[in-house]
Amino acid sequence: MNYKFKELPATWVLIGINVVVFLMMTLAGGSQNIRVLIRFGANFAPYVSMGQYWRLFTAMFLHIGLEHLALNMLTLYFLGASLEPLLGTARFTALYLVSGVCGNAASYALTNGLSAGASTALFGLFGGYLMLGESFRSNPYVRMMARQFLVLVILNLGFDLLDSGIDIWGHVGGLFGGFLAGYAFGAPKLGSVPRWKRILGAVTILLFLLIMFKSGFIYSYFKV
Repeated sequence: MNYKFKELPATWVLIGINVVVFLMMTLAGGSQNIRVLIRFGANFAPYVSMGQYWRLFTAMFLHIGLEHLALNMLTLYFLGASLEPLLGTARFTALYLVSGVCGNAASYALTNGLSAGASTALFGLFGGYLMLGESFRSNPYVRMMARQFLVLVILNLGFDLLDSGIDIWGHVGGLFGGFLAGYAFGAPKLGSVPRWKRILGAVTILLFLLIMFKSGFIYSYFKV
């Protein structure tokens, strides 16, 4: 697949931002340098608890090492090529960003380590596709792709459990946020999503973020 910018504007812009930030981090001392990561906005619970909530947003644009960046950007390209045309640029972008924040909020609440990467948002794109599969089962293409992505999600979460260095809570939070955001934003190009599902999706996201914020703040000083 070789998509031009005008076909996938959001996907290419997001890839571009991630690459530029990585280059800036490299010039600033290295993307694997802890001080550089914190300075550029990595997700770190003690700092978030001090009021630096913007880290839940900026962390999705940082990567730890070239391999980390390359793998995530390749995944973003293929997911974007499949999902952005179905949702439209605005909804795709909103889904990506909301999912990233949800994933980082879960990581903040349930871990105490430093985390960064687009994977929270990428799992949200998986979640968005699962929503499409549930809502538009009569569409054979969407149903087939949703099943394939479900298998990928299960495999990825299984590998996460075997690797202590991976932020599984960030992935689960992103997946959950993306699934709900998919309902909240809808997919007019495919059909209508019931109004009650859209409202429920939006309200649940807000409640989820509120719970994660409160839990992270209350328990941040008791984490090991």
